[in-house]
Amino acid sequence: MKQIWNEMYQMAKSVQNERKISDYVEAGGVAAAILSSSGKIYTGVCVDTCSALGICAERNAIFNMITNGEQEITKVLAVMPDGKTGAPCGACRELMVQLMPGSYQSIEILLDYETEKVITLGELTPEWWIS
Repeated sequence: MKQIWNEMYQMAKSVQNERKISDYVEAGGVAAAILSSSGKIYTGVCVDTCSALGICAERNAIFNMITNGEQEITKVLAVMPDGKTGAPCGACRELMVQLMPGSYQSIEILLDYETEKVITLGELTPEWWIS
């Protein structure tokens, strides 16, 4: 496995820290790492609320990247509560497609850390409405 995936996984794990913030908000069940086109890694955690105000870890990491002046993603991974990696949800896929409509297909996603299975967003999200 490429060293960058290991580094991204470790960075996501380091911020995961699942916790209850209040009776209405929990955070850190899922953590994500995004590799930008500049080679910088951005992280984020999910924030779950009792209403629709929460956010997924991947979108949180993407917004962190945007806040820091970047907008192009090359790699994404999400670490679930059990330590395994998984695919981004539909809302996260939609944001990546809208962020990079001409090149989202090439974004790599680490589906399974243990088996080193990588898929592109184009394979995971074929014929999206923007295409």
